[in-house]
Amino acid sequence: MEKKKTNTKFIIILTVLVLVGGTYGITKYMHSLAHEETDDAQIEKKMNPIIPRVSGYISKVYVKDNDFVKKGDTLFTIDKRDYQLKIDEANAALLGAEGQYEAAKADIGSAYASISVSDAQMRSAGGSIESAKIRLRQLTNDFNRYNNLYKTHTITKQQFEQAQAAKDEAENQVRVLEQQQRASSYQKSVIQSKSKVSDKQTEVASANIKRAKTMLDVAKLNLTYTVVTAAIDGQVSKVDIQPGQLVQPGQSLFYIINNTEAWVVANFKETQLNKMVVGQKVSLKVDAYPNYEFKGTLTSFSPATGSRFSLLPPDNATGNFVKTIQRLPVKISLDESNDPEKVKLLRPGMNVDVDVHLK
Repeated sequence: MEKKKTNTKFIIILTVLVLVGGTYGITKYMHSLAHEETDDAQIEKKMNPIIPRVSGYISKVYVKDNDFVKKGDTLFTIDKRDYQLKIDEANAALLGAEGQYEAAKADIGSAYASISVSDAQMRSAGGSIESAKIRLRQLTNDFNRYNNLYKTHTITKQQFEQAQAAKDEAENQVRVLEQQQRASSYQKSVIQSKSKVSDKQTEVASANIKRAKTMLDVAKLNLTYTVVTAAIDGQVSKVDIQPGQLVQPGQSLFYIINNTEAWVVANFKETQLNKMVVGQKVSLKVDAYPNYEFKGTLTSFSPATGSRFSLLPPDNATGNFVKTIQRLPVKISLDESNDPEKVKLLRPGMNVDVDVHLK
């Protein structure tokens, strides 16, 4: 019986495959000891939303889709006529408030002048009363003497009546002057009450001036908001607005993407986080530019898994529970050693292969 020949070619191929497979397996195992990898990662950049602060109809749009803009460039304008009328209205209100304030001040000045006049009249009346009282005392003493003389028939009845008339006239004069003094005092109190009212009116007018100035400032500020400018340097997204369109405050219209600053958010499995720490170096491969390797540094870990930030986070205490591996977002910043022109080419949402160097 003839002995079967050994297939040398098959043995060589099998040996090569075993060696290649073993080498690859050992290499991957050794690599896994010093690296953690994931392809669940994307490029992130600052996306500045363009949100108007006032409502109105768009007058003109100055940018188109994907335009590059500088900080301060005008993006679009809102019809400003209504806001200019608000400024005119506020100016008119301010002028009216200032007029009321000046009128109230004039009333106060007039009231204080009248009080001064009343004080002078009261002082004059007081002096006249004192003089009249002195004359009354003198005439009363004369009357008393004439009365005694008349009783003894030393003087005539005419002389007695003249003394009595003089005394009565002096008494009447004292009463008249005292009434005038009381009238002046009452007039002064009335004027003082009016001056207090004028003081209150002045305070109200002053408050109205402050309010009018505030309204004017608000109107001027709102007018500046009718010109919407870029807050940062960057590239405009799709501009889905047109002249005549009504926009509202807080309405997000489009975005400006900051192309100079980028980072990566990688979603690692919770089982991969054991040896990962902040500060470790990272190699990044972007699918769009496979021939360039970006360098990065692990910057921070998210405070919770991605599922916790979803609209409807899972509640494991209800229903049937199936354990699934969770992923934790990890932020990776790009190193300054990367080519700036290459960084500018990166776009938010691009897929990235991440390799964290554990050692």
